[in-house]
Amino acid sequence: MTTNPVPLARFAVLVSFAVCGLQFATFASRLVLVRQSLGVSPAVMGLLLLVVTAGSVVIMPRTGHLIERFSDVHVIRAGSALAWGSMLIATVCAVNGWVWAIIVPLFFQGLGIGAWDVSHNVAGTRVEPAMTRSIMPQFHAAFSWATLAGAGVGWVFSRLEAPLLLHVGIITILGLVAVEACTWWLLPASAMAHTQPSPNVPHAPPPPAQRSAWREPRTLLIGAVMLSVCLTEGSANDWITSAIVQSFHTPEATGIACLSVFLASMSLMRTLGTRLIDRWGRVRTLRLCGVCAIAGLLTFGLAPWLWVTMIGAVVWGFGAALGFPVGISAASDDPLRAAQRTAVVSTIGYVAFLAGPPLLGLLADAVGFRNSLMVILIPAVLTLILAGWVAPLELVAPETASQDQGDDDDAGPRDGQADEPEHATGDGGQRNR
Repeated sequence: MTTNPVPLARFAVLVSFAVCGLQFATFASRLVLVRQSLGVSPAVMGLLLLVVTAGSVVIMPRTGHLIERFSDVHVIRAGSALAWGSMLIATVCAVNGWVWAIIVPLFFQGLGIGAWDVSHNVAGTRVEPAMTRSIMPQFHAAFSWATLAGAGVGWVFSRLEAPLLLHVGIITILGLVAVEACTWWLLPASAMAHTQPSPNVPHAPPPPAQRSAWREPRTLLIGAVMLSVCLTEGSANDWITSAIVQSFHTPEATGIACLSVFLASMSLMRTLGTRLIDRWGRVRTLRLCGVCAIAGLLTFGLAPWLWVTMIGAVVWGFGAALGFPVGISAASDDPLRAAQRTAVVSTIGYVAFLAGPPLLGLLADAVGFRNSLMVILIPAVLTLILAGWVAPLELVAPETASQDQGDDDDAGPRDGQADEPEHATGDGGQRNR
């Protein structure tokens, strides 16, 4: 090719992730004011957020079929427009105190977010093979940096005591324009046809009757990892602000500042995460994140001083950073099955990302926000247990592994494969890029 579309496509996926993060943080950073405007308890607010989850759960398992029929470009555009428009309508309902009316736009907001998230992850799996290295953490870093920016913008509007509708309206217009512009540069679906598997691994096209990705053990176990890490991340995004305000009796702006600290640490880890993965491999990197999440949660939940709690938020952010991008990369090891597997693990992860926080909100009504967040220790431990399943797919027979390892010793480590377990499922695959 005389021109290389991959850098532009990479930039387009980065923009889509960033705008999605901005959309999420715009609403999450103002949840205290939204709840106060509606005049509802934390439990009722948790139920309202569960409506967003319901919308995403309805659409995400079907997004793969939508992508096959209309292309990921059109699904990204439609999902973004639906998410932004619905959030704007939900804001109108909130400022007017329309508790029951807000249910409808929240449901459609969930529809838009779910379709948008799966489709730009699929777009990212087409870009990653052409980059000769793992870059999925960079896409999710863009999401995280944007959530940080969105929280910062929310803090500014909160300090200025500006109308909530003005805040959401301005960001909505910017977000819609950015997504419409960037999607022109995404790689077409036909780009997958040019993705070449590793020459060391025979890779035949899948038979027409190949089983659904929802029935593959490895894919479902990667989904379980995604469920754990997404609960860790999503709960922080929704409830750190409220936990700080409730526990330390601070203004909303202080709670948003703590959320910003969490998002900054998570964004930094995702930005640098590709180097960790290249050096240590997926499994050890994910286990390191699990340990950080446990330590951060304990510090955040038990510390009696605000400044120590913020340190806990930093460590928690490090721990929550890499689970989702590592899971997406693991699901897309086989380019011929990447779209279907990405849709499966994204769906499982997003159920936790969106459903977990509302359920914790219900618990917070009884025990308080900081105490309810301690429940996340359970999925953090689960991440440590299941981390081995994100190891790169390997089809080389065991008797040839030692010979391959000898070759690799001359060429240098290959994504930490020397120390990572192998989980061959018979579903097809390739070495990690």
